[in-house]
Amino acid sequence: MTTPDPPARVVAAARALATGEGHLAILTGAGVSVAAGLATFRGPHGLWEGRDPTELATPEAFARDPEAVWRWYGARLAGCLAAEATRAHHDLAAIAGAVSATLVTQNVDGLHGVAAGGGGAANLVELHGSIRRARCSACPYATALAEPPVGVPQCPTCGGALRPDVVWFGEALAAADIARAEAAFASATLALVVGTSGTVWPAAGLAHLAEAFGAVLVLVDPEETHLDDLADWRLSTGADEGVRVVRDALFADAVGA
Repeated sequence: MTTPDPPARVVAAARALATGEGHLAILTGAGVSVAAGLATFRGPHGLWEGRDPTELATPEAFARDPEAVWRWYGARLAGCLAAEATRAHHDLAAIAGAVSATLVTQNVDGLHGVAAGGGGAANLVELHGSIRRARCSACPYATALAEPPVGVPQCPTCGGALRPDVVWFGEALAAADIARAEAAFASATLALVVGTSGTVWPAAGLAHLAEAFGAVLVLVDPEETHLDDLADWRLSTGADEGVRVVRDALFADAVGA
């Protein structure tokens, strides 16, 4: 793969991070998990192809037919549990662990947490929740899922129906999560955006926020995105290849590569 060399401004920001100055904000979308065999939501063979999202991913759908919702999410959960974190997941975990960083993902597959070890990471923000968790529809109870549930699981605290711990259409993002994400991108000196088209808000607004506050922006995606005009360094390739280029070009000393 032939890619342009990173501009001096990008290199300078990365070197500052390696010496403990500044903050790195990372945003990932479905493209980072494609190599793990997980489908994106939109486009050819996407999860919504031939399906109506309002029948599966809304509070109203769950109230109407929770068993149908859990059948679909259970199948997705089985795929996520069987999937392995990709090279991009591992490289991003290494970068985020080597410098001051916050990794914000739109994905619910949990693979960033797997790559970070122990299923989670202190600097990880899962904006849209995680399919690997369930939470009560009536009380604050939440729990990890080691396997797809049979039927509609019940809350051991109040007896209410447990639902997937993901953000559905028509629901707001968790206030604490979006606040952490916005703080990270507003304070970023370098922003890295991987595998997202930049069409889903408010996540897409994070790149605009970083640019507005003076961060340099690196973008990795094989397709055109709505964020291309913001990029200081654009790598038109898949996540595995592009993130490895970023790691080697900007963070090799920090991660020990």
